[in-house]
Amino acid sequence: MKNSGFVLLDKPSGISSRMAGNKIARMFDAKKFGHIGTLDPMASGILIIALNEATKIIPYFPNDYKEYIFSIKWGVETETLDMTGKIIKQDDNLKFLSDKILQQVCNEFIGSYNQVPPNFSAIHIDGQRAYKMAISGKNPNIPPRLVHIYDLTVINSFSFIVKCSSGTYVRSLARDIAEKCGTIASCTSIRRTETNGFNIKNTRTLDFLENLFNNGGRAAINEYLQRIDFGLGDIPVLNLNINDAVLFKHGVFLTRATFVKNGLFRVYSDNGFIGIGIVQNSVLKPKRIINVD
Repeated sequence: MKNSGFVLLDKPSGISSRMAGNKIARMFDAKKFGHIGTLDPMASGILIIALNEATKIIPYFPNDYKEYIFSIKWGVETETLDMTGKIIKQDDNLKFLSDKILQQVCNEFIGSYNQVPPNFSAIHIDGQRAYKMAISGKNPNIPPRLVHIYDLTVINSFSFIVKCSSGTYVRSLARDIAEKCGTIASCTSIRRTETNGFNIKNTRTLDFLENLFNNGGRAAINEYLQRIDFGLGDIPVLNLNINDAVLFKHGVFLTRATFVKNGLFRVYSDNGFIGIGIVQNSVLKPKRIINVD
């Protein structure tokens, strides 16, 4: 399928990840799209958009740590744990800690800890999204999940930078930091600066891409569509001859004496990426077949 690949987007605050992906898909005339990870509507920053055949590759992207810069408002807790929600708690006896003591508190989070996601999140509870249950007045009772904090640094009394595992909710982290400080807090801003091995410096804003598209059409934005095998550099390569490539693309298991190493491979033929396969005991089994014709 043509128009397949990845776009590294700097998502603006104020729109959902799905809405951002839809805007990108329309510009590139893509029939389907997906995104690697999700940013809250309030959050901004790097969002990797997959178009057409590239959506098949999402499960194979490196799942490295993520980095966020976030700011909080002390003494206020909202139902969403950010400024988009209704205030449900206030601390009228708020006492600010010094940056030094605040850093000591943050250091206690380094490592793994059980984190309870926000009620307003997309997590499935009994087959229903948690945020839909929260909107209807029900308590989702989300169980805690093990997350990992690699680094948590105080920028100033209101701002932090965190490197964390996939699945970590920054809104919940802000709540938990405040709890250890004996108070409450909610996020005022969240910006993702690294994800899946890519940095915010590699992105383009939605306004930038829309301006190019509106003035120059699809040709003006083509250079920002990355190849389908973009981001798979840690997966070794397996090259097939033309005949074996035809069989692979039809889902045929290939037994070859030359397939001596077991594991996952990026499969190519005639310098073209045709999919992901796994070799077990000299048998290559297609896992994802890419059709770009």
